[in-house]
Amino acid sequence: MPEDVTPIRQQYLEIKRQYPDAILFFRLGDFYETFDQDAETAARELDIVLTSRNVAKGVRVPMAGIPYHAVENYLARLIERGYHVAICEQVGDQPNRGLFPRKVVRVVTPGTVVEPGLLRGDANNYLASLYAQEGRAGVAYVDITTGEFAATELEGADLGAVLRAEMTRLKPAEVLLPDGLELGDGFNGHITRYPAWRFEPGRCQEVLLAHFRAATLEGFGLDQHSFAVRAAGAILQYLKETQPASLELLTGLSTYNLSEFMTLDSATRRNLELTETIRTGSAQGSLLSVLDRCVTPGGRRLMRQWVSKPLLDASAITQRQDGVQLFVEQGMLRAELREALHPLGDLERLVNRVVSGHAGPKDLVAIRNILRELPSIRVLLPPDSPALGAIFSRLHPCQEELELLESAIEDDPPATLQNVGVIRRGFSSELDQVVDASRHAREWIASLETIERERTGIKSLKVGYNKVFGYYIEVSHANAELVPPGIHS
Repeated sequence: MPEDVTPIRQQYLEIKRQYPDAILFFRLGDFYETFDQDAETAARELDIVLTSRNVAKGVRVPMAGIPYHAVENYLARLIERGYHVAICEQVGDQPNRGLFPRKVVRVVTPGTVVEPGLLRGDANNYLASLYAQEGRAGVAYVDITTGEFAATELEGADLGAVLRAEMTRLKPAEVLLPDGLELGDGFNGHITRYPAWRFEPGRCQEVLLAHFRAATLEGFGLDQHSFAVRAAGAILQYLKETQPASLELLTGLSTYNLSEFMTLDSATRRNLELTETIRTGSAQGSLLSVLDRCVTPGGRRLMRQWVSKPLLDASAITQRQDGVQLFVEQGMLRAELREALHPLGDLERLVNRVVSGHAGPKDLVAIRNILRELPSIRVLLPPDSPALGAIFSRLHPCQEELELLESAIEDDPPATLQNVGVIRRGFSSELDQVVDASRHAREWIASLETIERERTGIKSLKVGYNKVFGYYIEVSHANAELVPPGIHS
């Protein structure tokens, strides 16, 4: 590296070394810039202009940038192609020797997307992890937008076919595999190679125990399933590196067994056209499209899971049938409940955006609108119904949360928390004072010069501004004696 390389170039290279396998979106003003090979990749994949930037005397490097306000659209195209993108933001309000500190705040990968515009409302976005050795395998998967986290252990003579069937059912967006593990063709999702030592059993058990603050994994059903522990532990380590805030969402881990539902290989699923048709690969015309009359995103995701995982337990099947029968016989209840549910947003993902720290003002408004409707929905559900009684008991009105949102958030707030107008006036007197001061600051500064001239009698007094000192009062040396006591030059 040239000795006279610019400070911003040094900062970029130091950060890039920490994320060699990701495209680094480096925030500069109103743009995310990419450099070197990342710039060439971004220009090619996103169809944007490839330019160059001077980084040292006689040295220029490739550069391609995108506006920060349009980043979601560009992210979607890169993630769809399987790339990982590290988002590097400016942190702090004050530069250090003329250079703002920067750090990577998250790494977006196909299985760790949280942006609503990049997610399908009718399907989960799973990140899966596999570990296999000597006829046994561990599988874990997580959806960080809903908090779903599950693991299982598989074995059998044709382990590859069993694994392929499970991956076909899950359709993960991304699959973590340890270095050196080859599973052959027929696996869905983008493959991400992860260091084999991340799957080491002792390490993975320690990671799981620390995350759930538990003394043993017995309560999770994993005490005798070391391969499932490896797969689940690797996922937690990967999320800590890419989306650390998402770990707050994972409050539980469920284990499952393939004997609980009908295992269907990929050929059977394709021929039955459960979730997509053979001819077009779309949901339209499949069994799912016939059954899915859900009016909420969460309902559509659940229906897809049910169709992909046919039950085998008779009691569970009967319980589901009882619920269906109730709504078939009570058409008025069905119509009223559908009408009440129809305008509701995706509460499951909205709440998780709050927990992970990604929620904006519009998300809070959407949650408030949903909570407003919960009492009317709860009134419709018969509490003594065997089919719906359990749902009724779990439907909490969240009155305190609703009251907070009603009193704190404006009816139509701006899109980001950085804008004035998110918090209702009167909710915080201290914030109201700050807002008032900022609104009248320009007028106050404009009148300050006249006020100080009259107060001091210095007719040549001026109020100025520069980027180093901010606002200042300028008095000539000849009038220095007229400066009131207590004010220092």
